Amino acid sequence: MKKFKNISLAFLIIFTIIIVGVCGFYNFMLTPVNDKEDIVEIEIPNNTSTKQIAKILKENQLIRDDKIFLIYVKIFKIDNMKAGYYDLSRNMGVKKIVEALQTGSKKNPNEIQITFQEGINIREIATIISNHTNNSYDDVINKTTDTAYLDTLIEKYWFMTDEVKNSELYYGLEGYLYPDTYRFENKDVSIETIFNKMLDEMNEVLSTYKEDIEKSNLTLHQILTLASMVEKEAAKESDRGKVASVFINRMNKGMSLGSDVTTRYACKVDNKKQALTAMQYKMASPYNTRLTDGSMNGKLPVGPICAVSKESIIASIYPEDTDYLYFIANIQTLETFFYNNASSFEQKKSELKSVNGGF
Repeated sequence: MKKFKNISLAFLIIFTIIIVGVCGFYNFMLTPVNDKEDIVEIEIPNNTSTKQIAKILKENQLIRDDKIFLIYVKIFKIDNMKAGYYDLSRNMGVKKIVEALQTGSKKNPNEIQITFQEGINIREIATIISNHTNNSYDDVINKTTDTAYLDTLIEKYWFMTDEVKNSELYYGLEGYLYPDTYRFENKDVSIETIFNKMLDEMNEVLSTYKEDIEKSNLTLHQILTLASMVEKEAAKESDRGKVASVFINRMNKGMSLGSDVTTRYACKVDNKKQALTAMQYKMASPYNTRLTDGSMNGKLPVGPICAVSKESIIASIYPEDTDYLYFIANIQTLETFFYNNASSFEQKKSELKSVNGGF
């Protein structure tokens, strides 16, 4: 009898060890494949069976074992995993993966992302759009000067006026399209949809300062024009307010703003390394503030010359209070020097001539 009891106890111990081992093995097989956030994009097609889902997950090394996955799904009676495109990580484990598949995915594999940097002009924006979508360069350019389209925008956005329809402007929307990274459904996105997103973002930025903009001595169009010059001229963000003050001070004194970046825009020279010629500096244009015939004295360009950042807009609404009339930057160190007299400016300009390559 005692021998029988010992055998029974032995079997019970062995059985318990087996059960504990099986449970431990089962729980281990449900754990993440690794602890790194290795993102894997997978597709679960429509009408995919649970067995096929398990196979897809196993093939992509998202689960340790497809059979254990099937056991888990059966135990918890899971039958509502959804088709779609998913970004899953190898550190999720079976439970979190199943929860993600039950929730479903809104991921669109055809979605595109377009980034527009501060300081680029409409021509560069058109190139980016044509490279990322099914719209042509010319269609983008033409849209910016389509007066019927501009009328719809003037009606929709408080910050847009008939100033964007000035016939002297190269592109009516220059400076109004806010630079940022945007996502769109696919390459068939329309130019209007892209522009609306950029204008909506500009609305968000400008609305914060609407009251002060309305109190300003400058129109919103002029503020964006000034901001575009600041965007191009300021070597560092901390210099923007001072650069804006130089242009404001020169305007108040009836001086020409003397900005090379406006000449480059007037001549459509997008290559920053391309030196301007004497003839280009003299090009008669409402954009060229380097003219010395007095026609541009105390005037901003007719419109913005590039896409502007929030920081440049703020600097143009709230320029620093200075008596500076000149500035010059060391293009290698990005240090900018400000002066209130021509002699000090010319001296520094001579000092930096070799550093700046003649500029």
